[in-house]
Amino acid sequence: MNAQSLKAKLQSDLHDAMRARDKVRASTLRMALTSVTTAEVAGDEARELDDDEVLKVVAKEAKKRREASAAFRDAQRPELADVEDAELAVLEAYLPAQLGDDELRAIVGRAVASTGASGMADMGRVMKTAQGEVAGRAEGGRVAGVVKAVLAGR
Repeated sequence: MNAQSLKAKLQSDLHDAMRARDKVRASTLRMALTSVTTAEVAGDEARELDDDEVLKVVAKEAKKRREASAAFRDAQRPELADVEDAELAVLEAYLPAQLGDDELRAIVGRAVASTGASGMADMGRVMKTAQGEVAGRAEGGRVAGVVKAVLAGR
């Protein structure tokens, strides 16, 4: 990002949302910042998270919203799913653009080639290499699905 850290941007946007009385945006950003703070104090000693680590926390929160929305829709509770979708939209504004299927398949193809993978036994090495290039632009489950398909020769 620019001179302002991602955490500082979240805090600044929270203040703006509170001033604008945007309840959904304010509560979502407050929740995201709470998750960041929790991650900072987890472990042996408290520390400041860098932008990549803050991005991972935001991505994790977005994934929770996506899964909750799907669960509510499956349970015929669209009003609850809509709340999760609204929160997800706020969080997605802070995430990098998600990769398309073709881009993801190309990254996985390069990872398979660079690791010399030949079968499912090499999935871990391919995932590690691919995740490095994906860098938060696709969920791990989606990457794993493509890796499995490529290694299985589909």
